[in-house]
Amino acid sequence: MTHASEAHRWADQLDDLVARIAPRFSRVEPRRRARAYLQGLLSPLERKNGWHLAEAAGDASPDGVQDFLARMHWEADAVRDDLQTYVVEH
Repeated sequence: MTHASEAHRWADQLDDLVARIAPRFSRVEPRRRARAYLQGLLSPLERKNGWHLAEAAGDASPDGVQDFLARMHWEADAVRDDLQTYVVEH
């Protein structure tokens, strides 16, 4: 398998995962933040703190990451359950 095809497969799987958890977020912005957050966690970043995840997402500060984790409304337990189910299936 080539690096390009492997990268494409990973991107498709991330899209599938995000589609699965998307209904747990009431608005578009938290959905976008969730995708960027997951993408950052799955990235080869050495440190995965708010600053580094924000920079990887193209943000100038960690405010968006912090808002997502602390203030945006989403069903954290349901997202966790969806992620567990996804991992078991794959």
